[in-house]
Amino acid sequence: MERTAVNPSQWSVSLGFDQAELVEGRRRELICSAQDAVDDNGSPQHPGDMAAQLGLALDNLEEVLAGADMTLANVVRLNFYTTAMDTLLQHFPVVNGRFEGTGVRFATTLLGVAGLAAPGLVVAIEATAMD
Repeated sequence: MERTAVNPSQWSVSLGFDQAELVEGRRRELICSAQDAVDDNGSPQHPGDMAAQLGLALDNLEEVLAGADMTLANVVRLNFYTTAMDTLLQHFPVVNGRFEGTGVRFATTLLGVAGLAAPGLVVAIEATAMD
């Protein structure tokens, strides 16, 4: 698989994401349901704590990716759903930090929502990965 970042202007690169990802020669595509801060039993964790929820949601995403023999390096798109946009933006370095060392960025969309699947959840992360 060959990935090419498409950034007609560079503003997004400094924020850690690409405006688009051109993917050629791919083999497999993994479309992930949104991952949030739940334990192995599906019970919500870290009510209202954006940083902790981002960390656990990313942990959960990495487990899903591993189940398909993929890693964060295979992620081409992340969609974020949040009930607290300003707080998500404040803690977005948690996400960028997780992707450091992968050698890739991702296309992304941030969406403000009125609520998520369970009380206390403030963020959910949906991913598309390819190899």
